[in-house]
Amino acid sequence: MKRDFISILDWTTGEILDNIEFAIELKQKTKEGMCPKLLEGKNYGIFFHKPSLRTRLSFEVGITQLGGSSMVLSEQDFKIGERETVSDVARVMSRYVDGILIRTFSHQMVLDLAKHASVPVINMLTDYNHPCQLMSDVLTIKEKLGRIDNLRIAYLGDSNNMTVSWLNLAGRIPLDLRIGTSPETMPDMKLVNEIKELGISTINITNSAEEAVEGAEVLYTDVWASMGEKDLIAEKTRLLRGFQINTALLKYATKDALVLHCLPAERGNEITDEVLEGPQSVVFDQAENRLHAQKAILVQLEKWRTV
Repeated sequence: MKRDFISILDWTTGEILDNIEFAIELKQKTKEGMCPKLLEGKNYGIFFHKPSLRTRLSFEVGITQLGGSSMVLSEQDFKIGERETVSDVARVMSRYVDGILIRTFSHQMVLDLAKHASVPVINMLTDYNHPCQLMSDVLTIKEKLGRIDNLRIAYLGDSNNMTVSWLNLAGRIPLDLRIGTSPETMPDMKLVNEIKELGISTINITNSAEEAVEGAEVLYTDVWASMGEKDLIAEKTRLLRGFQINTALLKYATKDALVLHCLPAERGNEITDEVLEGPQSVVFDQAENRLHAQKAILVQLEKWRTV
């Protein structure tokens, strides 16, 4: 049965946890030079409407390691939604490829692709959420701390697609999620309340960085102005400078707290060099794990498709 990965909420708790365990297994086999060719003969069409380093490399390398092949499509090839409708593109591509992957601005475009495609669609990133990144974050935390459930997570900074992804995870796995941000950059409270009503996690929104970080086992941040918002960097910096992850703020967390950042980082803004390069940072392990987490997602979707 065809299924997609557009949001963390698309999968059940058990499916998410099982997929993380599978990613750990694939990572070990890859390190041993024995990555199984589970996608041999499979072909993927990949859209990039935003610049990319980790996403493009990790998906293309991962598909190759699993024995598959991919073709990257850009706006120079054709303008999806303009030259051809999203529904027509989805149906045509479904006749050619085994999966459609897209990194774009509009979340609705991804939803429309999934609606009309008969092959799995993977959301590599939209302005609304970033589920593939979140799965690599969960993988990293599981490796380092041995668990993900009931951890105190402090998310600091702007409310963006990563904030939404962490809230979505809190709707599947029990967390003590603290979001520290300014009064002007609060998350979507409708979503916050919906996640709270599920009764799985504790969610606290605070305008105090210290309160958010107190006793945290994981600290997480992202750039203050996302792609397409760089004209707002001065304003976001003014609003969020008190939420920078630095050595002074880190003292409020647990002694061995992990520091994560999904990259690219604007060092000296949302995080200091000292912390990003420090012993508690797992930022580059986190970046590496994009490769293995996404391989697990690709294989799982292919398994479901052929059942």
